[in-house]
Amino acid sequence: MNQFVYLDNSATTPVKPEVLETMLPYLQEEYGNPSSIYRKAAASEIAVRTGREQVAKALNADVNEIFFTACGTESDNWAIKGAAFANQNKGKHIITSKIEHHAVLHTLEYLEKQGFSVTYLPVDAEGKVSPEALSGAIREDTILITIMMANNEIGTVQPIRELAAIAKEKKILFHTDAVQAIGSLAVDVKELGVDMLSLSAHKFGGPKGVGALYVKKGTKIDTFMHGGAQERNRRGGTENVAGIAGLGKAITLATQNLEEKTKKITALREKLIEGILATIPDARLNGHRTDRLPGNVNFCFRYIEGEALLLRLDAKGIAASSGSACTSGSLDPSHVLLALGLPHEIAHGSLRLSIGEQNTEEDIDYVLSVLPGIVNILRMMSPLYPGE
Repeated sequence: MNQFVYLDNSATTPVKPEVLETMLPYLQEEYGNPSSIYRKAAASEIAVRTGREQVAKALNADVNEIFFTACGTESDNWAIKGAAFANQNKGKHIITSKIEHHAVLHTLEYLEKQGFSVTYLPVDAEGKVSPEALSGAIREDTILITIMMANNEIGTVQPIRELAAIAKEKKILFHTDAVQAIGSLAVDVKELGVDMLSLSAHKFGGPKGVGALYVKKGTKIDTFMHGGAQERNRRGGTENVAGIAGLGKAITLATQNLEEKTKKITALREKLIEGILATIPDARLNGHRTDRLPGNVNFCFRYIEGEALLLRLDAKGIAASSGSACTSGSLDPSHVLLALGLPHEIAHGSLRLSIGEQNTEEDIDYVLSVLPGIVNILRMMSPLYPGE
């Protein structure tokens, strides 16, 4: 196998060379603890401060509104649990959608066991949350709304600005999981009107193991990790200096020339979608046709299993997924696809191809030359396939 095409950028992205170069000094000679006061620690303290400034600039936030975490999952946990426990004297009702990432859904399941009440909003056949449905779900005791900016499986982009405005009018905190959005969509926290926003470096050319949480000034939220005075006494623990430096560099690079980059990726996405629709019968595109992440392509192919499809693609040098990387070991159909109204037997045959900056037209041509044949072989093996 000579050719390799990586089309799982929604799961993780390769670390950019400039990011690695930025990180290396803090893994080698500049090893000082940023909380220490001697000269050896100064470089580390500057790296953390610079990273915070870079994230704030990219999001149009204030520097003191950026808090570093270990990942997007931690950021989601902190935002949701922190807001819930800090504001439970006002009420214990939370609103979310049925297609959130498990970092959100499992956190809310935990809170339900702690006495909180959660409303799970439905989505339409394209994965959109209705502002009218959100308005109708708000109660007197609603204290938090958490809706993701863009879905990690089907790529549908939510009307966050409109949803956040509804929350603001009712004086309810609004959090958005923007893990898939950074580097793919323009994200301005002031324009969006959100109170909290989660992100993770490895989704846009940064390292794994570092993320951030934007918390609007004045937002009441509990401390997530008790310990030292790091992160202004909100999250104890020695900072991941190299990771923070990498995150800052990665988000700077990811948000530069964003329109030009997304235009290129969107063109590749459209070529792939149109090619699949033209060559594979009984193929269903999942998610909104246009309001979707630039690089997201998600299809269901009737009569086949997603796992078998992935294994055969891998044998041809194509890395893809059947949905969220966090549930790749599960045999259950995607909760996102079921929320769209798809039956189990169709939801089992899903394929997510996510395009990144490194991908080329040649990559797309190769996939289109391989995929139809694989789908046909698997269908011929299926007892459910009616044939010609």
